[in-house]
Amino acid sequence: MDLSNLKPAEGSTKQGKRIGRGQGSGRGGTSTRGHKGAKSRSGYKRKIGFEGGQMPLQRRVPKFGFTNINRVEYKGVNLDVLQMLADEKGLKEITVAALHENGLVAKKDLVKILGRGELKAKLDITVHAYSKTAKAAIESAGGSAKEL
Repeated sequence: MDLSNLKPAEGSTKQGKRIGRGQGSGRGGTSTRGHKGAKSRSGYKRKIGFEGGQMPLQRRVPKFGFTNINRVEYKGVNLDVLQMLADEKGLKEITVAALHENGLVAKKDLVKILGRGELKAKLDITVHAYSKTAKAAIESAGGSAKEL
């Protein structure tokens, strides 16, 4: 046995329907598409969300709210996470690059330090923004909070 004489098992494959090959074939004429209408034409493609002429869901549901194009999106990092970095990795200085290396933020994220948890370590932190409670906690622990 080799690759040149392989073939499917008996009865496992069927011949495809040959459509549009004359009236004698039994599938000529309309070629199994029925009469008239969009689906009988060549090049027919149904629109995304088309519901057979019924008003589609995305048009039935009312519009809602708006998107502020000037919104600045920050990635939040809490104090307990910074404390964990200081304990496990021994970091004294925390920057956006250091957070990226440890998989906490993406390279181009804007970072904001948030106040959840407790900070005992004295850290020099340089990121884009701080919450009031986080800044107070960093400075009370003896660290510095610089903004980029």
